[in-house]
This record gives sequence, C-alpha cells and structure tokens, in this order.
Amino acid sequence: MNRKQDTVTYRIEPLGEHHNRAAFSSGVEALDRYLQRHAAQDISKRVAAAFVITPDGKTIAGFYTLSVHVLVLANLPQSVAKKLPRYPNVPATLLGRLAVSRDFRGQGLGELLLVDAFKRVLANSREVASAAVVVDAKGARARDFYLRQDFIPLLSQPNRLFYLVKTIAKLFAPERL
Repeated sequence: MNRKQDTVTYRIEPLGEHHNRAAFSSGVEALDRYLQRHAAQDISKRVAAAFVITPDGKTIAGFYTLSVHVLVLANLPQSVAKKLPRYPNVPATLLGRLAVSRDFRGQGLGELLLVDAFKRVLANSREVASAAVVVDAKGARARDFYLRQDFIPLLSQPNRLFYLVKTIAKLFAPERL
C-alpha cells in the first residue's frame, strides 16, 4: 500500500532486515523493545507477521503485528455472540501490537496502519477464517484510539477490544469505495 501524506509517500511492507529497528521510538518501552529485539524472532518462528510503514524503505514510522487468535464466545456481548455460530471458541486475528514513532505522530499513520491491517485480515479470512480482529490496548491512550475506531470492549476484559470482520467487509464493499 502506498499513501501520500504531507508530500511524503509512505509504504506499508513486511518488516525486513533493511529496516532500522534500533531507531524506532514510540514512547512505549514495551512496544519499542518488542520491535527492536523480538519481532524478527517472532517472524522467523511464524508466531507473528510484522508490517511497517516507512517513508524511505528504511525508517520505521510505525508498525503492527498480526497473529492467529481465538475468542471465547461467552466473553462477547450477547448481541454479537447470538449472530455467530454456537461454538465455544471462534477464530480471530490478533492485532498484537500497533505503534507509531514519536517523530511521525499527528499524521494519521495509526489509522493508516489499522486500515492496512483490516485489509490484510479481510483478504486472509477468505482462506483462513477469522470472525474478528482482537486488540489488547496498552493503556488509556491506546484504548481511546481503538474506541474511536469503533472497536468493542470484551465484557470480562475492558482493555481487550474486538472488531468484527463482517463489519470490515462492509467498510471495503465496492459500493463504498
């Protein structure tokens, strides 16, 4: 995905060795440490896929990760659960981490990363089912971000939120584009 933003063209691509992970600083130490020290291992062990947004192919302006996940049906609000099959668990995709560098804040890159993640989840859900995208908000600021994007908190864990893939499909329906 290419996106022109403030005369800079950003690309979203899989995290690679050529990206400068050491220079990334979001202000959230756990997210910075993950990208700098653990993301490459998770990719090689196939426990997470990491994507970066970059203005130049090297600098990381932000990143997110995706993994397979399971939602316990009983943890969903009844209004949502009744529309899903009555399995104890439903397949989901975990948006494990999403962060924007302090140097690139205020440009809407978090939203761009989220839209890119949604597109990937939707495309992949045609081959590997996923009923929802799940996130664990790392603090009040992150939780507010996801709530503004219409994520719904789980009943038992208010910092764990979800967004139905069925809703994502409606966002990208041809008549809406």
